[in-house]
Amino acid sequence: MIKVATDDIKAISKYILDISGIDLNEGKAYLIETRLGGLIKEYECSSYRDLCSKAKTDSNKSIENKIIDAISTNETLFFRDSGPFEVLQHKILPDLIDRRTEKSSGLLPIPIRIWSTACSTGQEVYSIAIVLKELLPDLNKYNIKLLGTDISDSAIKQASYGTYNKFEIERGLSKEKLQKYFIPNGGNWKISDELRAMVSFTKRNILESFMGLGKLDIIFCRNVAIYFDLEERKKLFENIASVLEPDGFLIIGSTESLTGICPIFEPKRYLKTIYYQLR
Repeated sequence: MIKVATDDIKAISKYILDISGIDLNEGKAYLIETRLGGLIKEYECSSYRDLCSKAKTDSNKSIENKIIDAISTNETLFFRDSGPFEVLQHKILPDLIDRRTEKSSGLLPIPIRIWSTACSTGQEVYSIAIVLKELLPDLNKYNIKLLGTDISDSAIKQASYGTYNKFEIERGLSKEKLQKYFIPNGGNWKISDELRAMVSFTKRNILESFMGLGKLDIIFCRNVAIYFDLEERKKLFENIASVLEPDGFLIIGSTESLTGICPIFEPKRYLKTIYYQLR
């Protein structure tokens, strides 16, 4: 494996920051070498700076997209950190439905709009779909729109297929839910057509404009902002606030906090889980 030159680290880190918003502020050399080493070989580059140069001159952006796929963290599993899904099922959705029912004066269907901002290969947003299905047996009473977005082309592609191998399925998914919501697909498992139809997926860099999203009731933005610098975090959560309904809900990672970042959000607690609402 070609080692990344010390003089190249700053230039490569800036390029990655520019195209993805990911700030490689720690362990830069190791991350660059392990994530991008395969591309160095694939494109016969003499150095990592050479790889970036080829990416910048690649008109169809295939190299850039492969760099984003390689450098972005797609580590995920079904019902990751169970707390957010418990608070979604037992607190957030019941409260939201009660309010929307009052506003609708009994008219159906009741709208529920949820966004998974960095859905990776889809496990988070399909977990949300499962929670909705188990809480709301008659989905026809609701106008449900689930949106999953990610910066990685390959992640969005797999999420759209909704197909997972044995290793991916066994990470966080009970046997009961597997049998209920997935069907065998060769040696893999595929999400049921009913749940797949609830979700739309699209590529999106969440540091760019939110134009076209409309208003949302619930936003999941977990373990994403940790890869951005402070100013980008502030911008991200200010943008999230602009598309969140006044009585909507924001869920971030269990180790994350908006204290000192976006005071427009107020933290609230249910059981052991923190969620946020606009002040």
